[in-house]
Amino acid sequence: MAGRNPDRGKTITTVLGRRLGGELLRMREACDLRQTHAAEALTASVTKVAKIERGQVPLRDPDIRALSHLYGETDETVIGKLLALAKADRERRKAKGWWNRYPQLTAQIEYVALEDIATELRTWQLTFVPGLLQTADYARALAVGNGSWDDLDEIETFVEARMARQARLGGERPLQLWALLHEGAVRQLVGGRDVMRAQLEHLLEAAHLPNVRVQLVPFIAGAHPGMTCAFTVVSFAEPGALDVVQVDTSSTKVWLESETDAAHHNATFDRITRLGLAHSNSVRLIDSIRKEM
Repeated sequence: MAGRNPDRGKTITTVLGRRLGGELLRMREACDLRQTHAAEALTASVTKVAKIERGQVPLRDPDIRALSHLYGETDETVIGKLLALAKADRERRKAKGWWNRYPQLTAQIEYVALEDIATELRTWQLTFVPGLLQTADYARALAVGNGSWDDLDEIETFVEARMARQARLGGERPLQLWALLHEGAVRQLVGGRDVMRAQLEHLLEAAHLPNVRVQLVPFIAGAHPGMTCAFTVVSFAEPGALDVVQVDTSSTKVWLESETDAAHHNATFDRITRLGLAHSNSVRLIDSIRKEM
């Protein structure tokens, strides 16, 4: 039928929606209330409450307050966090960002969309420089080495999209980035000496931006809690308030959306930083490695 919207009737779950829904579900169960009670408070159906708790529908501020009242939550700080999370989720759902033009991003679409509305990223990387700090040649070498694409045009489109992400480090509301890197990530010879030397020069330039902090964890730090995997904590308010965590696997990106998961990874990040070099010493070590190239 002409003019029909193929997405009508579909429910779309989002990372932020699931985080908000999970918090509301936890609050309801703590009060030993049923979904029918929540439905009555919202003058809505039980089906809608189920969708809310699964993160499938956006939530209005009056609904947040009605549910908070029902669940006995009077702390305005807690309610404020829920309201901010709901607002961020609504912004994410209505965003028509540049990333939608790049199907090559595939599993990264949700991450890039959240990166666009985030206030801070704290990323721990074991083997490579994070995307926000990569040069085009370095990103291209990673894509070729990854082997996910056979078409060179697709690789170039992927590199173009990765470069577009870096606009978040500038502008009127620049993203706050704390890049915590294992020494191996800046010694791994990605793309050859010339590519790697240029990448390290770019990393040194970025480290002087007021909203970017680069910290290295040297080989001599020994065993530490970050040895098992890399991860990124994405914040939408003050750190720790509305965080979600993204973990890379060999095939996709996994989202950890509970408050417990966020607190655990923030604590792990803090423990790793205590083993790292100071910002100034990290810059000196990067420069030393660059000269070796």
